[in-house]
Parts: sequence; C-alpha cells; structure tokens
Amino acid sequence: MATESQASSEANVPPTGATTFDVIVIGAGPVGENVADRTVQGGLSTLIVEKELVGGECSYWACIPSKALLRSGAALRAARAVPGSREAATGDLDVSAVLARRDSYVSEWSDEGQVAWLADAGIELVRGHARLAGEREVTVGETTYSARVAVVVATGSAALLPDIPGLADAEPWTSREATSLERIPESITIIGGGVVAVEIATAYTDLGSQVTLVARSTVLGSFEAFAGEAVVAALRSRGATIITGAAPAGVVRDASGRVTVTLDDGRTLESSELLVATGRVPRTGDVGLETAGLESGAWIDVDDTMLVRGSDWLYAAGDVNHRALLTHQGKYQARAAGDAIAARAAGRTLDDGPWGTHVATADHAAVPQLVYSDPEVAAVGLTAGAAEKQGLRVRAVDVPIGNVSGASLHAEGYEGTARMVVDEDRQVVVGFTMVGPDVGELLHAATIAVVGEVPLSRLWHAVPSFPTISELWLRLLEGYGCPQ
Repeated sequence: MATESQASSEANVPPTGATTFDVIVIGAGPVGENVADRTVQGGLSTLIVEKELVGGECSYWACIPSKALLRSGAALRAARAVPGSREAATGDLDVSAVLARRDSYVSEWSDEGQVAWLADAGIELVRGHARLAGEREVTVGETTYSARVAVVVATGSAALLPDIPGLADAEPWTSREATSLERIPESITIIGGGVVAVEIATAYTDLGSQVTLVARSTVLGSFEAFAGEAVVAALRSRGATIITGAAPAGVVRDASGRVTVTLDDGRTLESSELLVATGRVPRTGDVGLETAGLESGAWIDVDDTMLVRGSDWLYAAGDVNHRALLTHQGKYQARAAGDAIAARAAGRTLDDGPWGTHVATADHAAVPQLVYSDPEVAAVGLTAGAAEKQGLRVRAVDVPIGNVSGASLHAEGYEGTARMVVDEDRQVVVGFTMVGPDVGELLHAATIAVVGEVPLSRLWHAVPSFPTISELWLRLLEGYGCPQ
C-alpha cells in the first residue's frame, strides 16, 4: 500500500525559486490539477502544492484502482451470459493477475507520470503540507508563498469513521486499504450501504472473499428504490450476506486479528477484516481556514463559480465544498473555477448565469453517477421522490430493459429497469435511472437530455439505432405517450 514517502522527491521550492504566483492551488488531485491547468491556459502563473501523490485519491485509492478490481469480474460475468463464450469461460478469476492489473493502473503508486504532466502544462509543484496564512498567503514548511489573484482549496475528502465503541482500536479499513490491498481477505464485514460499500462488496465477492454488508437503513438509498433492491438481490445470489435496518453497537479485534462486530439487535458478525464506508469528511482540519474567517475542519460554502462566499480571492473546488462528491463533478467545477479566476484577473465580464461558462450549474440537479456494482446502476438528475419534494409535478415511466431487442442480444436473460422522470409542466426529462449490465455506457445520452432540457416532442426525433440497448428510449417514450 502506498504512503506519502513514495511520492517523488522534488525540492520544497519551485525550480524558478519564485515565492509569488498569480494563483496557488492546494491539492494536486484531479480537481486541483484541472484548476491549475485552466488558470495557466488563462495566462496566470500557477503553483500547486501536494503533500501526498500528485493525482490524488481518485488515481491511487479510489476511482481507478476500484474499477480495475471490478472490471475482471464484470468481464467474466459478461462472457458467461452469452452462449458460446459461456462454455469457454469455465475457470475462476486469477486473483494475482487482477491485483497486478490494478497495480499497473496506479503506476505502482508512483506519481512520476503525473509530475511530468504538471511540468509539461507549465504548472509549478511544491511538495509539502500547505496552510493558509492570511489573505492570499500560503505556507509550506518554512516558506511562505503569495498569490496575486487567488488561492484555491482542493484538498478533497477522507473517510468518515463513525463513533462506534471499539471501532478505532480495531484498526478498520477505509476505502484506501480496500483498494490497495495486497491479498484478498478470507472474509470481510462492510459497514455502510452506499456506493463504496456496494462496489467493494461486488469486487470482493468476485475475488473469493465472504462478504457481509451492514446498512443502517437501505442499500443505495439515494437512488431509486429498485436500484438498491436489484443490487442486493444480485449480491445475495452470489453468496454475500446483506443486513439492512441494523447498526453496529460495538467492535472488537481479538489477539488473532479476527474482528467481531456486535449489532444493535444483539447479533454478532465475525470476519478477517472490517471496512467502514459510511460517508466522507472534508480534508480541511489543518488547512488554516480560520485565517480566512472560516471554520476549521468544515465543508466550505461557495457560489457557482467556486468562490468562497464573502471572499474575493479564496476558492474551493471538489469534495471540500460538499456540492457533489464525484471526481467528474469536481473536474467540472475546476474548469468553471479556473476560467472564472482567469476572467476576473483579466477584468472580463463573467458568464455566470445558469449554464454559463464560469459556473457549475449541473451540480444542483443534473449530476450523473455510475455505480460499478452487479448489476450496474446509472443515474442522472432527480429521483421521482426528490423531484416531488422540490414541488415538481412529475410522472415516472418504467421499462424492463430486457424487453429491448438489443438487451436480449447483449446477454441471455438480460434483467434491468430504466426509469424516466418527466416534469409534466415543462415536458422535459428531469431524472433518469437505469439498472442492468453495462448501462453505464448509456448514461451520457440521458445526461444530455437532462442538461439540455430537451422537450419530449424533440426526443421522439432522436431515433435510437436498432438493435441497440438504447432503443429503451423509444420504449420509454411510447410508455409516456405521443405528444399531442
């Protein structure tokens, strides 16, 4: 597993020796990198500061390694779902090969390639822990750096460890340990019912671990209910134990290393390892927010240009602003923030109305999300319930995806559901959810429909090719009815 010491060892002062820049970005994950790239392209000298690996959480401990661990199992299931390839796919996964592939995608936890990209992009790098030291000032070790224009906090988030008796002493895993492991545990208990919990449960059942997942309420509760129900059914069919409506009351790791979780109903669960996946907290506890009049350790409130409210120089992009804790949304925010900083520095008028160049409007009601579970869950916009809570008059139309010719050709016995949520007053799609094999590749079409507010009458003219799974759009429109 990678540690901070494995980062490349550049000196703590940029090659230029400069201590004053137009922009300073704290955090060199995907969000920070993209902010810096946009400000440099906007003509602003930019320094980025990182205390761990350049590339951040997503590159080394989250999105990339988790999807690498999941892909082999998904490919094997896909092969077994089609006669002809099913007969050829008779073996089990080669766990060592899966882990080796994961290692290659995280570059063996070396960030040399990402550091080289920064240099090619004209972005200066300093290694170390950065703290705000006052207006437009940042300290890294003994050196103080000044920003003429803006400072951007892009430090991301960390796993939340809930206050459960004995949990801290039991040395639980977080998503970092779960994605960077060197061997698959014989058994694991997962506390949580969200995306991380479900994806690790899926990967580990594929790789031969006995999985028990405990969710305080439901699984994937922020999605349409049928999504979580389908994922739970699939995990159970593959041998996982799923417990909902229960919470841990205590945790103990014994001398042999085994972990026992006691639930609030008295049941006990024993396993080799324990993963806690119950949410995220902002990495703002030691960033010096108090010097800018903000609360240390809190989420940072920003406007749609990512400018901290009440400030004319401090920005926060990505997880730290708690708008949408997803890498792709953070990169989207980074583009808006970087371009807004450059425009303001040049004295240009901002395009900051809804869906403008310098804002992240999609954060509010058009966020796409894909869960790499079995089956996959893909969603964008609002659930039917969320739309109704916002006061919209909506109608939900459901279609069994397996009824579409392309789906039945894609996999024998294809099972899945697509739901389109329509704002009845405006006749536009405001939400879309799909559950089924490989539905993630269909998500962007739904995202375009939601973001573009394409009228249903026009969607009838977006003819899906036959025989593709995308024909589900035609079935949904037929289910809704022709425009009058």
